[in-house]
Amino acid sequence: MAEGRRYADHAMVMTYQAYGPRVGVPRILNLLADYSLEATFFVPGLTTERYPNVVERIVESVHEVGHHSYSHRKPTGLTEAEERADFERALVVLDRQGVQPLGHRAALWDATWRSPAFVAEYGLLYDSSLMDDDRPYALETGKGEIAELPPHWGLDDWEQYAYLPEPNIGGVIEDPQKVLSMWKGELAAMRRYGCLFMLTCHPFLSGRPGRTENLRRLIEHALNLGDVEILSAGKVARRALEDPNLPRRELSPVWVDPAIYPDV
Repeated sequence: MAEGRRYADHAMVMTYQAYGPRVGVPRILNLLADYSLEATFFVPGLTTERYPNVVERIVESVHEVGHHSYSHRKPTGLTEAEERADFERALVVLDRQGVQPLGHRAALWDATWRSPAFVAEYGLLYDSSLMDDDRPYALETGKGEIAELPPHWGLDDWEQYAYLPEPNIGGVIEDPQKVLSMWKGELAAMRRYGCLFMLTCHPFLSGRPGRTENLRRLIEHALNLGDVEILSAGKVARRALEDPNLPRRELSPVWVDPAIYPDV
């Protein structure tokens, strides 16, 4: 619906997305329980309102629920007032569920320069939207310091599995075996360089049977390596901020000469 109100009238589109909370989340929760693992579920406020029982089950399963906007609209398409209102509305909805989120992830990772300041201003511990590193760092936002847990597109199942004729959210459906090979290769390299392997999976995508079993194989591979910890994002953020050697940065918006880079 972030692509247009009209999609609420598309039964295929709406049921395609509903697969996540109705089938995907329970299946992934069971998978995590098989290995006694904790994870973080970034849940939009609207989804929380529509499926409160699913959020309850996530919490009851001792997983973290993170802030993921209310409407899942791109922050870069909103005014400052609109972004703030959307941020606050998500907090209100989560609060009704008894959730006090530790962290935030911008919808589509499409953060504005002001987004991290909202995270700090509203008392959250971390953000996971920016892509200028592959290790955690402390970010001074002007409203306080938070941990930044950088993700990247190569560890996102959206780029591998998302497909809809309309709206166009992606046009490729990869073989899970190929995805597993890519993620295992990335994990091997990140172990060498001491990185944060911030895997991002959407339940309406990775909750499908073959893809869930692909996650199982990845989890087993990681655990068998012996030097990989699988933690919730909140625990990663707390550990990072307790490290006196954690790199620290200030948020530095980019200014460009409009005569060289005009708006198009």
